[in-house]
Amino acid sequence: MAKKPAAPAAPSAATSSGSVSPETVLREPAEKRYADQLEALRQNDTEAPPTNWKLSPRSVLTYVIGGKTLKATIGGKSVEVPITRKFFGDDGVVERSIVTLASERALLLVGEPGTGKSWLSEHLAAAICGTSLLTIQGTAGTTEEHIKYSWNIARVIAEGPTAQNMIASPAMIAMKGGALLRFEELTRCVPDVQDALVSILSDKAVAVPELPGDAMVFAKPGFNIIATANTRDQGVNELSAALKRRFNYVYIPIVGDQKTEVKIVQQRSAELLERYNLPAKLSPPVIELLATVFREIRNGKTSDGVSIKKPSTTLSTAEAIGVALDAALHARFFGGGEVGPADIARNMVGAVVKEDQEDKVALKEYATVVAKKRGAKDKSWKEFHDALVEQL
Repeated sequence: MAKKPAAPAAPSAATSSGSVSPETVLREPAEKRYADQLEALRQNDTEAPPTNWKLSPRSVLTYVIGGKTLKATIGGKSVEVPITRKFFGDDGVVERSIVTLASERALLLVGEPGTGKSWLSEHLAAAICGTSLLTIQGTAGTTEEHIKYSWNIARVIAEGPTAQNMIASPAMIAMKGGALLRFEELTRCVPDVQDALVSILSDKAVAVPELPGDAMVFAKPGFNIIATANTRDQGVNELSAALKRRFNYVYIPIVGDQKTEVKIVQQRSAELLERYNLPAKLSPPVIELLATVFREIRNGKTSDGVSIKKPSTTLSTAEAIGVALDAALHARFFGGGEVGPADIARNMVGAVVKEDQEDKVALKEYATVVAKKRGAKDKSWKEFHDALVEQL
């Protein structure tokens, strides 16, 4: 029996544009953290949004890719609100996603682990329907009840099945409100559970045969589904042909160039340092070294064309951000407070070597063939090399 999902919290204004409010919450949902930006876009939106959308498609795109500063009245004061970039990558990916969500077809974001699928899904939901909290996490234990509805057993025994005794799933709540449902890791669910989505996506309705009469819950305009799937999970639980037809696939590639990856690591690391209230410093040269190491090991080739061994682990940008945060924590608690190349090296092993211990070979080769050679001319690379060899 599925537990009753918590009602989504109503978005409220943050203390300043894009800033963390003083509440004791480790991570705020996008609609709360970026409430000022969303409100500024709403006030400046000159186009009519689709039914039950909070913003027009063009404003949703602006929210995700940023690059503008808008005048708005926030908390009774006239202020200028910068719209920051939330998703780094091909803007066309964001455009196709928005167009899909405005259509009859659902959206399936597909890509390697750590490419920002859930991140993009959260921000699209926040901008389009005002809440990113209507979410189903796909696992091997997800059941049809999690997708459709369940019952308050004690009340059903006492009163019988009634609409008041039914526990609506996040999907049903989204249908009733004309909102977006986020379905994470869809391919982790078994096929029988996946197929529960077919009727929802085709008929835009859920039948409740336990209730008397022709009990149906119909979706309001604006309802749609954003699902995510990892390419490495393909073949675990393949989607049926019927379900595939009802999704528009949008592939999110790994970040294509070093400059963009450095920007992502820099921005997200700064946000995380702020969230954890860390005074540690991450200098641009250290972030560039981190991004260089990740890119070269991921590609199996250095910037000057030397071939090196690739590990089995997907070294995504998200992993690089994790290493940056771990290095900052290490520098804060056990170092001088400023992150250096050695701090990066100390936290590399855990990011690269996960399931296969043979992946240590790739790190050892990189340390010997690449880092040692560069360390002969560059102090930062020597510090990185010495610390990495010590860890291996």
